[in-house]
Amino acid sequence: MKFKHIHFIINPASGKEEPILNYINQVFDGSTTKWDISVTQRHKNPGDIAKKLIGKTDLIVVYGGDGSVTDTAGALHGTDTPMAIIPGGTANVMAKQLQIPLDSISALELIKSHHKLKAVDMGLVNGHPFLLRVNLGIMADMILQAGRGLKDTIGQLAYGYTAIKTMVNATPVKYKLKIDGKEIEETAVSLTITNSGNIGIAGLDMLPGISITDGLLDVILMGDNDLTSVLKIAGNTLLQNQTEALKHWRCKNIVIQMDAEQAFIRDDCEQKAKKLAIKVVPAAINIVVPR
Repeated sequence: MKFKHIHFIINPASGKEEPILNYINQVFDGSTTKWDISVTQRHKNPGDIAKKLIGKTDLIVVYGGDGSVTDTAGALHGTDTPMAIIPGGTANVMAKQLQIPLDSISALELIKSHHKLKAVDMGLVNGHPFLLRVNLGIMADMILQAGRGLKDTIGQLAYGYTAIKTMVNATPVKYKLKIDGKEIEETAVSLTITNSGNIGIAGLDMLPGISITDGLLDVILMGDNDLTSVLKIAGNTLLQNQTEALKHWRCKNIVIQMDAEQAFIRDDCEQKAKKLAIKVVPAAINIVVPR
């Protein structure tokens, strides 16, 4: 498949510092593909730009981190306009999940040729889209405490550093869950509703069998933050095995109620709520991936 026209959305505030415009020109120089660019600003996010491009281009490419990717996908889901990703952030989890090259020139070469379109599921939480996951508890605090300065200094290791801090100070929270109609009550230090299995390291998933194309979401609950549970989870993640230290359900819909308003992370976006209504949208968006 060859695209006649491509529109690039560039987030200049993403984690990488590189001459991305030079790379685009280098890869597409001499090509019959026409291309344009838009640059995000403080009050002009990727989703706002993408909405105005629907029906006006053959492919929308986003250069940025997972937040920019989700924002663009949220604008395009339910349309016929596909998207592509040039990983420009710190973790680039969706790119790793889809085996998209992390090197920008290689990602551009993929868009130019040797690719296919993959229909990917999406989740909605209180009506807002996510491609990766919704995190509450330890996993949310880990991301919230990894500030831009820390990520600029040590990159993805920032999340490991803040994970240790939040693990020590974690306080269990009572959750009332309604999973595909079945009511469950649990107390946990971490609750994740995930569409993607990848944890930010290529080939390494939270649990085996998580798929972004199965029309389901995976609910993963960590009840305790004691050392034994943490070591079991870490070891089984490395070995890609199931573990009794985590409770795991697969579903299409889940409602989460808490006694008090709690901060949560929707991909890279921080929000607060006392009740979360989450559902899967199967095959919501077509994304360029390696053939």
